[in-house]
Amino acid sequence: MGAYDDDEHERRERKNGAVDTDFSDDRTVYQGSVEYDSGDSTEALLDQFKQLQGE
Repeated sequence: MGAYDDDEHERRERKNGAVDTDFSDDRTVYQGSVEYDSGDSTEALLDQFKQLQGE
């Protein structure tokens, strides 16, 4: 490891303390649809869980 550099530490603190606000704050609008597949019923999932625990 190198020697401690106080100037480098201060430079990094200034750099990390600055907030970059140049990004766009506009919200993106998405169009389309979303479908969810819930899969098996709750009872089927519980049965499968019990089978896995028995193994």
